[in-house]
Amino acid sequence: MQSPLEQFVIKPIFPLHLGQYDISFTQSSLWMVVAVVLTTLLMTLSVRGRALVPGRWQNIAEMLYEVVFGLTREYLHEEGRKYFPFVFSLFMIVLMGNLLGLIPYSFTYTSHIIVTGALALFVFGMATLVGIWKHKLHFFSLFLPSGLPMLMIPLIIPIEIISYLSRPLSLSVRLCANMMMGHTMLKLIAAFCASLVFLSVGLKLVGIIPFVVNTALMGLELLIAFIQAYVFAILTCIYLRDAIELH
Repeated sequence: MQSPLEQFVIKPIFPLHLGQYDISFTQSSLWMVVAVVLTTLLMTLSVRGRALVPGRWQNIAEMLYEVVFGLTREYLHEEGRKYFPFVFSLFMIVLMGNLLGLIPYSFTYTSHIIVTGALALFVFGMATLVGIWKHKLHFFSLFLPSGLPMLMIPLIIPIEIISYLSRPLSLSVRLCANMMMGHTMLKLIAAFCASLVFLSVGLKLVGIIPFVVNTALMGLELLIAFIQAYVFAILTCIYLRDAIELH
């Protein structure tokens, strides 16, 4: 039986090297392209007609739009419209990666720290640049809470800096770990179900139990796919709000 971690191994489809660097087009790259194409089709074709009574796909597109727009309006207030395209793009990248990974024989690119880490660093860099551009040197007052006693400054400032610099790590690990653990559990229980098929008729009835559990886990993973994309969008809004309002 294959290891449940085999599904996370990146394999090249079109091997390609640039000097000593491996820039092969992998299955991870392929599913990223699929995610971009599907997102583009969903958000363009489904709302092209702008029907007064929206159909199924238009409802989905509008629901996703309203969810993210509500987040940006709640956390960023009047600045929300400005940063909505950025937050919505990140939300859809994460959501599509999570959902496509539930398709058998696909690949979950959000289960790799290199992908989630790149997204988290992009968010971190964007928030930091926005804060510096908006507040100039005053941005660094973010690391010095107001009303702090002088004696506490040498202790609190390093803690605030470390906390700020750890944001991309926590953002990326949270998403990566949730996707990897969920898919590993699904793989293990699915393999257990398959192995019971070859046992005696009496024990085949026992196979119903892991099958039901696996079905329930699949439903849970669908929910987690949305929740993790939603959390990623919320934290992006919070980081941007901190940079804009210096909270």
